[in-house]
Amino acid sequence: MDLKISHNSKKCIGELKISGSKSETNRLLILKALFSEFEIKNISNSDDSKILEKALKSKEKIIDIHHAGTAMRFLTAYFSQLEGREVILTGSKRMQQRPIKILVDSLISLGADIYYENKNGYPPLRIKGKKFKGGSIKLPAGISSQYVSALLLIAPVLENGIELSLLGKPTSLPYIEMTLFLLKNFGVKTYFDGKKIKINPNIQFKKAKQTVESDWSSASYFYSIVALSKNAEIKLSSYKSKSLQGDSVLKNIYENLGVKSIFKDNCLLLKKEEINFPNCIDLNLSKAPDIAQTIAVTCYGLGIGCNLEGLHTLKIKETDRLVALERELKKLGATIKITESSLILSPGNNFKQNCSISTYNDHRMAMSFAPLSLKVPLQIKDYKVVSKSYPNFWKDLVKLNFIIQMR
Repeated sequence: MDLKISHNSKKCIGELKISGSKSETNRLLILKALFSEFEIKNISNSDDSKILEKALKSKEKIIDIHHAGTAMRFLTAYFSQLEGREVILTGSKRMQQRPIKILVDSLISLGADIYYENKNGYPPLRIKGKKFKGGSIKLPAGISSQYVSALLLIAPVLENGIELSLLGKPTSLPYIEMTLFLLKNFGVKTYFDGKKIKINPNIQFKKAKQTVESDWSSASYFYSIVALSKNAEIKLSSYKSKSLQGDSVLKNIYENLGVKSIFKDNCLLLKKEEINFPNCIDLNLSKAPDIAQTIAVTCYGLGIGCNLEGLHTLKIKETDRLVALERELKKLGATIKITESSLILSPGNNFKQNCSISTYNDHRMAMSFAPLSLKVPLQIKDYKVVSKSYPNFWKDLVKLNFIIQMR
């Protein structure tokens, strides 16, 4: 299904409540299943979190997580330690093309029983849950931080905990730090020196009510809207100036793109500021790769160039996001080059009219391109894909006077 989107006034004033962070929610759901019932407030309403929550409660042998990559990784670790439970963990066609060998090898070396149903190194997986002791392992840290977090989350229930030596520079480091913070918040003893992580087996888990901060990656699209508007003031809730989420680096990046961030009473106010834009911005996004699409599209809309590095993890997401970005920006008239881990966008924005943006089953492709409709009307294919992380996205854009026609 397609959607047409445009904006007449180029003025965006409004107040929105954003759902809880998908990253925080998913970690807390695993901890809740492992230890005890506790209340989670402002839980994410994303498809990914709903799928994970449903899977954790399911008694079925076959668990299908569809496109939910975090659920695949976290559940692989979770079911491996669930004594007496055997499951087949599977997903969409794309999920069965996304590698998981590094995580599976690590769990097997710790004592888990996991087998590949089809292709070696890829889902679906047959997991025979059992008690195992844990111990010391080495893990390549530059592929996905979710492999690391999946292991850390189950470490407290293993007899010997886990001592994890990270090989190479960790990618998306703030998300490893988020996992460690949440574990410590529940009384788990942790150690991390940048290269080695140690999680002690937990004796007594502290129950605590958890309030999830709203999702910063969802906020990224409103940063882009403010940057591309003639006049904008958007209030978002609930956000903290000091956040666990790596994507909160947005507030610093978009300061150079004409967006001022003001924090007050757990709300984030985004205001348009008139500035002299740089000709090009250079960013290493290895700690926050999920905001790369939004930044690239914003820069094209503003007519400035960007050199984005540290994007190697985008190759194994819902689609190859670098290839998808290159194709769709070129449709609009952009001059862009990509490598295995970087994107170079030349200054200029000679917008082509009547463009139809393909989304490649990727929620972030749909949402990152939507703000560009402030500059040129667009058609977005398969617009419902946004439900993966932000089901109310199109409704919220209507509140900001975007004109949306669904068909």
